[in-house]
Amino acid sequence: MRIMSTSCICPVLVCLCFVQRCYGAAHHGSIKVTRNQTKHIEGETEVHHRPKRGWVWNQFFVLEEHLGPDPQYVGKLHSNSDKGDGSVKYILTGEGAGTIFIIDDTTGDIHSTKSLDREQKTHYVLHAQAIDRRTNKPLEPESEFIIKVQDINDNAPKFTDGPYIVTVPEMSEMGTSVLQVTATDADDPTYGNSARVVYSILQGQPYFSVDPKTDDISRDIGQQGK
Repeated sequence: MRIMSTSCICPVLVCLCFVQRCYGAAHHGSIKVTRNQTKHIEGETEVHHRPKRGWVWNQFFVLEEHLGPDPQYVGKLHSNSDKGDGSVKYILTGEGAGTIFIIDDTTGDIHSTKSLDREQKTHYVLHAQAIDRRTNKPLEPESEFIIKVQDINDNAPKFTDGPYIVTVPEMSEMGTSVLQVTATDADDPTYGNSARVVYSILQGQPYFSVDPKTDDISRDIGQQGK
């Protein structure tokens, strides 16, 4: 009987010891360390944010030939040092600064005050500064940025040569190449379809046709003529 009693008590003691050890471990807590975080007890973590400084802006564009009554909004300069309390002063220098482009020295908003022509000048190079309004000390290093003039379809295609005079042999076969013409467009070829040239014949059909892409003029039907 004693042997049976002992064998029944031992498992209970083992279980109690296991629970006590687990409870003790939970009671004392654990330390978890992760990257860019602060050590804390009780399993808690606090993210450690490193202060960042620098300029914040996107690429700037201004639409050409703007004729609105108000200055055209271009974009916004912003420094991470700016807390919105008016202590940061923004300064704009470079091409067109103060004449074409003006800046609100408190908000960093840039506006264009004049109508621009991309065919005359495609972009403007400017410099931005952010200084402490009280001490006049720089808060950010001077940085260069570009304002691009965005194209509109304001130029008609022009033939590089002309007028064209060509002789077609009589009884020439249909599809015979007669002439190749070339036209150019001063609009921006990298933006939309403003500079895309499509060819068509206004007079001369159905005797002649032109490939709208290759600008090759050919004979369509085999009649004699010039």
